[in-house]
Amino acid sequence: MRVFRDLAYVTGGHERQKLDLYLPARGTNFPVILWIHGGAFRMGDKSGCDALAFVPKGFAVASLGYRLSQHALFPAQIEDCKAAVRWLRAHTREYDLDPDRFGAWGASAGGYLVAMLGTTGGVKEFDLGENLDRSSRVQCVVDFFGPTDFLQMDAHRWPGGMEHNTADSPESQLIGGLLTDHPDRVRRANPITYVSPGDPPFLIVHGDHDPLVPHHQSELLEQALKRASVPVKFHTVAGGGHGRFEDPAVDPLVTAFFEQHLRSPTAAGKP
Repeated sequence: MRVFRDLAYVTGGHERQKLDLYLPARGTNFPVILWIHGGAFRMGDKSGCDALAFVPKGFAVASLGYRLSQHALFPAQIEDCKAAVRWLRAHTREYDLDPDRFGAWGASAGGYLVAMLGTTGGVKEFDLGENLDRSSRVQCVVDFFGPTDFLQMDAHRWPGGMEHNTADSPESQLIGGLLTDHPDRVRRANPITYVSPGDPPFLIVHGDHDPLVPHHQSELLEQALKRASVPVKFHTVAGGGHGRFEDPAVDPLVTAFFEQHLRSPTAAGKP
């Protein structure tokens, strides 16, 4: 594969506002999979990219860095992800990318951010900075165990699991205050707030014994997408925790989803 590291998607921006781009050795007009890492909004980086197995299959993979909660509060993180999508679309000719076939995949905090990308395609308030003539929409979303409604996490947490209604929880640190003190901020940070007809298809994968992000968080998202008639498939990993799944069905589901929505003859749609 061809690798381009530390591409700055914001001119003169923060050190985290960079992406790594992986391209197949040959070919043109590649469909793109955006990988967004997890880490409770305060850890992790773009070097760990679970999507690399798709490069030999003919997909371009962009692994995104973004500002963490200690660098900037919400909505900086989704603003960064959207800026990266717009930058990639502005450079499609340079890297042989298909601007009409962008998929997003992330886990945990990354799952949350790809869900936000999927549901805020038409929300302009999170599009700031450069390349504003390009769309930040994606054509499909794979959400691995991302949170959604932060205020409902504790009511449905796994016995002995993480508490979220505390000042030092990842979600409180993301929005800049105790969750229960800032319901308006929580609502603004909830991808379900923005669900609407015309959102891209979703594949959601979540373990039903997750001690960090309750399985119920993905149930809420699935219900909202269905109410809006958005195509969604929800796969529950029986006995699964917070990732590292041993379910043999997961990898084929992800592959089939991206093949269907990014590579089939009817996949491409206007961004």
